[in-house]
Amino acid sequence: MNQASAEMAPPPTPRAGVQGWRWAPAWILAYVALWPAPGYAEGVLVLGALVAIFQLLAVRFRGGTQLLSGPAWALTSVLFFAYWLPELVSSFDAIDRNQALLQTLEDLRYLPFLWLAAAAVASPQGRRTTFGGLAVIVGVWTVDALLQAVTGTSPLFFGIDSIKQAISGRGMCNAVETAQVDRLSGVLGPCNLKLGVVIASLSPFALYAAARRFGAGGWMAAAAAVGLVVLLAGSRASWITYALVLVLSGWRLLGWKKLLAVFAFGALTLAVLSLASSQVRERMQRTTHALAADQEGVDTALSGRGRIWGAALCMARTHPVNGVGARGFRDAFPACDPAPGEKAAWGEGPAFHAHQIVLEVLSETGGFGLLLWLAGVALAWRAWRFADAAARERARPAMLALAVTVFPFNTHLAFYSTFWGGLTLLLAAVYAGSLLARDVGGRAE
Repeated sequence: MNQASAEMAPPPTPRAGVQGWRWAPAWILAYVALWPAPGYAEGVLVLGALVAIFQLLAVRFRGGTQLLSGPAWALTSVLFFAYWLPELVSSFDAIDRNQALLQTLEDLRYLPFLWLAAAAVASPQGRRTTFGGLAVIVGVWTVDALLQAVTGTSPLFFGIDSIKQAISGRGMCNAVETAQVDRLSGVLGPCNLKLGVVIASLSPFALYAAARRFGAGGWMAAAAAVGLVVLLAGSRASWITYALVLVLSGWRLLGWKKLLAVFAFGALTLAVLSLASSQVRERMQRTTHALAADQEGVDTALSGRGRIWGAALCMARTHPVNGVGARGFRDAFPACDPAPGEKAAWGEGPAFHAHQIVLEVLSETGGFGLLLWLAGVALAWRAWRFADAAARERARPAMLALAVTVFPFNTHLAFYSTFWGGLTLLLAAVYAGSLLARDVGGRAE
């Protein structure tokens, strides 16, 4: 072939196995969009994991560096094992050993799904689709929640519930769960009151997208809309999470003076909502109990979590090596309850989890689990520290979402639950895949 014909020749196409992963962003977005219907979301996760394994087997794992860089493969896998190995080791002497081992084996499905998520953001086009899609989902859910605040009904949840009624004759939630709602529930519905923490954890994607498209004004408008939903959703943990998002995303864009004005506006909004909303007022009053000098006042402010944390520390003392078993908190709680026989702030029955990431890991997976989690954090931080400026910039929304989700000085949902564990691992994979991304040809961006 002469030089002229070589110059006219089309560029080499990526392998078929690589082309087959172009659907990865759509799969990830479908999984997130279906969170209001947990069964369907779990089905998408499992199918995505199976398809990912099949694709890799079909090409005999060749062309792996065209999907992800070597460091991205390694970091994604290491972050998974920092989550999963403590679960495995803790299951050996868990209270319900057979169930713990079964759930541990089931959680292996996350590994190929995380490879899929990392590959979804490994190229510029995939990253635009995935990050942009997550921003759209957050935006749609925010508008839906604001409509619920005005009309009393979430249009999206009403549609989902109507479809469920037509198919099975039953709604998404029962009458008791609906009657007990004391906060904005949005698309997730009154039987799954996690809207605040979900929106807060995913908000970096929406805020960065708004800033890229509309500048500082777009960021402030998006921050106000999302912030109003987070406040009305009622979870004080989500308030802390979202405050971190505003600080870490806003100071680079606005500077400290304008950011302080944003927080002043937020404080004024919170004061107005405290007067207008009984739910917000109740949470503010409960928070002020923390100023009381006695233990009872602090526990009231924490909605009974002081009692739960005491039980978690007891479990850590009695099972220091590998804990009571992932998801074994509720079974071990009666033996470690600091106030047996007294009515709990959360109602009847034992506490289901520690409500705090460090105590959850320490009580359920012991010192071994905590060491592995810390190792995962250290490796994720090391990857960020040694990445160049361009890599940090493209991964910043994912980094911020992951960092605020696992921020240790807050209360948390159960990280070894299907829903919150899946969300956290997804953010970890998107972070690893975007930070250590390569283009389709295998060259560093």
